[in-house]
Amino acid sequence: MTAANDKKHVSGAVEKAREIIATYRGPKIRIMEVCGTHTHEIFRLGIRSLLSGDISLISGPGCPVCVTPVSFIDEALMLALEKGCTILTFGDLVRVPGSEMSLQTARGKGASVRVVYSPLDAEEYAREHPEEKVVFLSVGFETTTPSSCIALEKAIGDGLDNFSLLCANKTMPAAYRAMMNTTDAYLYPGHVCAIQGLADCREMLDLGMSGVVAGFTAPELLTALAVIVRKTQEGTPFLVNCYPRVVTEEGSPEARSIVEQYMKPCDSVWRGIGKMEASGMELKDAYAAYDARKKYCLPVISGREAKGCRCGEVLQGACSPRDCPLFGRVCTPEHPTGACMVSSEGACSAFYLYQR
Repeated sequence: MTAANDKKHVSGAVEKAREIIATYRGPKIRIMEVCGTHTHEIFRLGIRSLLSGDISLISGPGCPVCVTPVSFIDEALMLALEKGCTILTFGDLVRVPGSEMSLQTARGKGASVRVVYSPLDAEEYAREHPEEKVVFLSVGFETTTPSSCIALEKAIGDGLDNFSLLCANKTMPAAYRAMMNTTDAYLYPGHVCAIQGLADCREMLDLGMSGVVAGFTAPELLTALAVIVRKTQEGTPFLVNCYPRVVTEEGSPEARSIVEQYMKPCDSVWRGIGKMEASGMELKDAYAAYDARKKYCLPVISGREAKGCRCGEVLQGACSPRDCPLFGRVCTPEHPTGACMVSSEGACSAFYLYQR
């Protein structure tokens, strides 16, 4: 097939996918975008406006900043304001409200809070500032957890005693199971599946849950949604990998291996969902010296959500951001009340930017 013919074939397939999702008439199909990036891209590309009225998109718990509980922010604040630590973090977390304030507010009160682009940047900072007690806020799903472990491995190799991790890393299988009753099919997160492969999705298929692994371009998303519509009409559970250029059956054994070397599963609290068994990752006991909770003797903290904020329900797919009384009024990207409005992957942020 020539390049011109190949391009024509792809264009024809995309148009067919577009027609399928636009003209579907039948029983309501609920599709959950597990990944926050999918939510934003579907909005940005105008795909929501193409959907038949019988197709419903639901935003799920796939934003790592959004599902991080208030108590984690409170822990970081205690480390910064009471323990004298320098907090290094990804940018989104700086503005997420804790029970009393955000890390941004704390920085205005003299706390040392710095934004970095990777855990390795945090390790480098700790190496260059041996007089400071450096804590990196390690959040994220299977996609970003390996990079925290790589930074830890380097800190050990460099002999650093001033570097530690405050972990809120999470794994997706428990969330998949928790959301089963709210959706008919998952739009599985391509980035997570690139690490995990298809094993977690196959376990869900065994439980009767359908889903499609999707990429992030317009053709990939349109194709994935069209596949869900067509396969749902067949009446049996299905799993289709529509992102084969990145996602393989086995994923990345190397990435999983380094996580298994330094971390172990633990029960974890998800904003809106609550505590789920074995849904988080924490450092193994052998690396307690690099665990900020243990190193600085943090007490158990119970965070307090902002009154009226419905982020938790949004993350469960129980309501739309527009159902929250604070949305677009009290809560905006400039003055966020909840994490879903702060994060670049948050559902409230997407609805505010693209569909007010």
